[in-house]
Amino acid sequence: MALAGQLPSSINDFLTVKTPQAWVVEACRRIPELLLDHANCELKAASTALSTIYRYSHIDELVHQMSRLAREELRHFEQVRKIMRARSIPFKRLSASRYAGRLHDSVRSAEPGRLVDSLIIGALIEARSCERFAALLPNLPEDLQQFYAGLLASEARHFEHYLQFARSQSGDTQTEFEVRLTELTHCEANLISETDDDFRFHSGVPR
Repeated sequence: MALAGQLPSSINDFLTVKTPQAWVVEACRRIPELLLDHANCELKAASTALSTIYRYSHIDELVHQMSRLAREELRHFEQVRKIMRARSIPFKRLSASRYAGRLHDSVRSAEPGRLVDSLIIGALIEARSCERFAALLPNLPEDLQQFYAGLLASEARHFEHYLQFARSQSGDTQTEFEVRLTELTHCEANLISETDDDFRFHSGVPR
């Protein structure tokens, strides 16, 4: 488990690129937008966990973990909303970001590839969220520092669960799984490194 403010070595090893410093600078200039998209991300994460339960209700352990994850993501959503209210930042729904859209476009249509890819993407999103919390921490107001430091351990745990289930549900050999993992990790790295027109929690380099 990560100490407050520290990025777990497993995530450092998993992600192939770091968040560009230009994104960190932009994020600290745009705290209201950062919080709004973060709230949307937590809500979407809870929704994704529930959708996984509906689609794969026959996989008991997956259902158990996704149920716990959905409750935790909703709690995070409520916490971000509380911070937003204290800053008089109104909440509104945002459309899916380029990052999430492009990753989900990469998901295979046939099972078990669809489930495995979805779980790998869940691991990538959680890992990137954790990495961005750590990158932001030294530059944020004190109350947000404490909040994001507190989220590090839970996001790291979510990453580990997603990746563990992806491996366990894959019908491929270990080599084939690693090839697919590398493909999706490379896609994620490109999205983080490329120039992005919109600023979001998971956007690339600001234009």
